Amino acid sequence: MPNGIRFFIFGFDMYPPWTTIDEAARLLKSGEVVAIPTETVYGLAGNAFDPNSLAKIFAAKERPTFDPLIVHICDISQMSEVAQNIPEEAYALAKMYWPGPMTLILPKKDIIPDLCTSALPTVAVRFPSHPVAQEIIWKAGVPLAAPSANLFKHVSPTSAEHVANQLAGRISGIVDGGPCAVGVESTIISLVAEVPTVLRPGAVTPEMIEKVLGRVAIKESTSKPGEPMAAPGQMDTHYRPQVPLYYGVVPAGTPLPANAVRIAFGNQKGPIPATLNLSESGNLTEATSNLYAFMHDLDNPQYSLILVDPIPNVGVGMAINDRLKRASIKKI
Repeated sequence: MPNGIRFFIFGFDMYPPWTTIDEAARLLKSGEVVAIPTETVYGLAGNAFDPNSLAKIFAAKERPTFDPLIVHICDISQMSEVAQNIPEEAYALAKMYWPGPMTLILPKKDIIPDLCTSALPTVAVRFPSHPVAQEIIWKAGVPLAAPSANLFKHVSPTSAEHVANQLAGRISGIVDGGPCAVGVESTIISLVAEVPTVLRPGAVTPEMIEKVLGRVAIKESTSKPGEPMAAPGQMDTHYRPQVPLYYGVVPAGTPLPANAVRIAFGNQKGPIPATLNLSESGNLTEATSNLYAFMHDLDNPQYSLILVDPIPNVGVGMAINDRLKRASIKKI
């Protein structure tokens, strides 16, 4: 069992309770929802086959039902339990990158409720690599729908404390599996179009997909509020801290408030000194793992503006750019 897992602390009035793996599985079997760790971000898990559990996820997150959920499995063989007419491309990608931070969009089976998929004929499926997530899914005995364990459009959680800060009192428990290693949501790849298409960038990059399939398209996503979205994470404004965040080069001569803070990257020069640095060496993987944690750290009323340095739009940097553009205000 990984280090850092937090169990019940008796004698303290804590909501929601810190929860064991076995207790989480019991709660999930009984229709409750529980926050669980994955390698990407913490997920708010519920029985993917149970509409009542799914409804609790949407209610706790204040998430609109036009935003579909990702179904999590603990073995590649389970893909056929939730999807049908699975193309060979799915198995090729699964063999290479599962378990890991990759979600596949596939034709769904009728056993998956429409609430899970926003009434679309497809289902998003992922096999997470975090051993705690795998054990909870296995012990729960069913695939788990598990969007990020945060309020809708807010910064995603990469620690159990982040979950508690946003969802305390709204859910039945939290399993603490330590900080998330990847730090941003999974890559989402649609396999229902003629050409495999990246709908949301993540740690599995287009180059990695092309290595397996020989071809891949990248879709620039834009949301149409109220209409079902092909995949999670497509809203034009998303991942936002409460403190306004501005991403990119600050126009020369722009007046900044005295209590502005800056998230730097590498050795770039900025309009104010760096408060935190995603990666002093310019390592994109390190930057990705630090991104949400730093956004949480600076999302404090004592600050009035968060500046973030530009990030190269290559490899996993595409995922950072995607999240920051959605989180950013358009002008200071």
